Amino acid sequence: MARRANYGFEKRQRELKKKKKKEAKAEKKRLMKEAARAEAGIVEEPGIEGPDETESAREADPPDDTA
Repeated sequence: MARRANYGFEKRQRELKKKKKKEAKAEKKRLMKEAARAEAGIVEEPGIEGPDETESAREADPPDDTA
């Protein structure tokens, strides 16, 4: 008797592979951007991040509506 295929496992493996590929592409893009900035002589100030940092701070501390 043949075993049933585990499609859930296969789907999860495809998703992980896709995620890994996407992260590698984002890392490559980030490195290219940094290299272009370094070549142009633009220096970022330490501690100043893009909008991602402020969004995560807002999610971490939601406003209290209990009064």
